Amino acid sequence: MSASSNGRNTEAVYERVREAILEGEIAPGATMSQVALADELGISRTPLREALRMLQSEGLVEAERNRRVRVAPVSPVDLEELCIMRVTLEAEAIRLAVPRMTAEDLARLEGSMAEMAHFAEAKDYRRWTVPHQAFHRGLTAPAGDRFTGVLGQLFDHAERYRRLHIGHGPSAWATKDHRNILDACKADDREAAGRLLAEHFARTGFEVIDQLASDYEPVRLRETLSASAGATR
Repeated sequence: MSASSNGRNTEAVYERVREAILEGEIAPGATMSQVALADELGISRTPLREALRMLQSEGLVEAERNRRVRVAPVSPVDLEELCIMRVTLEAEAIRLAVPRMTAEDLARLEGSMAEMAHFAEAKDYRRWTVPHQAFHRGLTAPAGDRFTGVLGQLFDHAERYRRLHIGHGPSAWATKDHRNILDACKADDREAAGRLLAEHFARTGFEVIDQLASDYEPVRLRETLSASAGATR
């Protein structure tokens, strides 16, 4: 088999295992052997080891003894760190993006908003995720490709927590935050857009953290949100 074929197989296995982790097909914290994992997902064992190394570098799996792997658990600490990264980086990206947005960019964002509202009303999560991802990507894409790559990974890593939120969070299906963010973009108000996006991420984070561990106090996230708000004044 050629090196290019091996590379394609590894990439396909990586995508399959990653999807299973992010969508909860493999439970957070689950531990299993590489053989069992290959059998469970119906994938080739040969490229699995390299795919798992890629996932380990991404922080989604942890290596165990005897060729066993453990899916990274969900936790308030992990979620708080993820929210801090998004509040810090994504809010700055939208500040950079707003002055560069075209009429076509704003029209696409409006289209994504309409689709999100439609699928939210139907409580169709799988279809809702497509315009939701497109909306968040569209908010920051004009900031540049480097932002798009890093923020895309953070967005993906938040999926396990979004699935917790969508079933229990009081604001899970609401579109008010998205509407306000988009209105700030249309008004060419980069500072308001950054502040509203930061508050949106933090609000979701606080709700899911409370769901995971009601006695956990996300001090660092509150400090980051406060600093982000102060930076816009």
